[in-house]
Amino acid sequence: MIIPRIERGIYMDSKKTAASSRELLKRISGAALFAALAYVSVFVFRIKVQFLTFDAKDAILAIGGMVFGPVTALITSLLAALLEMISVSDTGFYGFIMNFLSSASFAFFASMVYKYKRSFSGALLGLGAGVFSMTAVMMGANMLITPFYMHCTAKDVAALIPTLLLPFNLTKSLLNAGLSLLLYKPAITAMRVAKMVPGGEEKAFGKRNTVLSVVIALAVIAGSVTFFVLEMNGVIGWFRLK
Repeated sequence: MIIPRIERGIYMDSKKTAASSRELLKRISGAALFAALAYVSVFVFRIKVQFLTFDAKDAILAIGGMVFGPVTALITSLLAALLEMISVSDTGFYGFIMNFLSSASFAFFASMVYKYKRSFSGALLGLGAGVFSMTAVMMGANMLITPFYMHCTAKDVAALIPTLLLPFNLTKSLLNAGLSLLLYKPAITAMRVAKMVPGGEEKAFGKRNTVLSVVIALAVIAGSVTFFVLEMNGVIGWFRLK
C-alpha cells in the first residue's frame, strides 16, 4: 500500500502549495491596496508647512502592516513614496527619501510590535513605538539630508529642531497613530467580509476595547491637531490662522 500513501502525500503537498499560493496572493493584493489607499489619501489631506508635508497616509500604511506584517509595511511605504515622487511631490528624490523614511519608520515599528503582541495593549505599544521611531528617525534624517536640500549648514538645521522639525514630526506621528487606532477595527472588519484575512483577526479589538480605542484615538487626534496649529505659529500652507 505504498502507492496510496505516496498519492496522499502528493495530494497533501498540492493542498499546501495551493494554500501558500492563495496566502501570497492575498498579501500581494493587500499590499497593493494599502499602497494605493495611502497614495489617494495624499489628495484628500495634504498640508504644506515650509518644505515639510503634513498628511495622514502613514496611518493607512501602519494598518496594512498590522494586518499583513512589518515587511508589507516597508514595501507599501516604498511604493507610496515612489508614487508620490513621480506625481504630486515638488521635492524630488530628497522628498522621496524623507517620505519613505518617515512612513517606513512609523509603519514598520508599529506593525513589528503588534506582530508579537496581538492585543489591544500591543496595538497601543506598537503605535507608541511608531511615534517614537518616526520622530527620532526624522530628526536624524533632517540633520543628515536637509543641509544638502536646503543648501545650508547642519547648524542651521539644528536651530529648526525645537521650533519646527520636532513639533512637526511629533504631531504628524501622533495624528497618524490616532487615525490608525480609529480606523483599524473598521478596516479589518471590511477585509474579513471581503475574505482578504481569516476570521478572528480583530479579536484584539473586542466591543469594550473598540469603544476605548475610539475615545483614545479621538483624544489623540484632537490633541495633535490643536498642538500642530498652535506650535506651527498659525501658518498652515497658504492659510494663516493668526
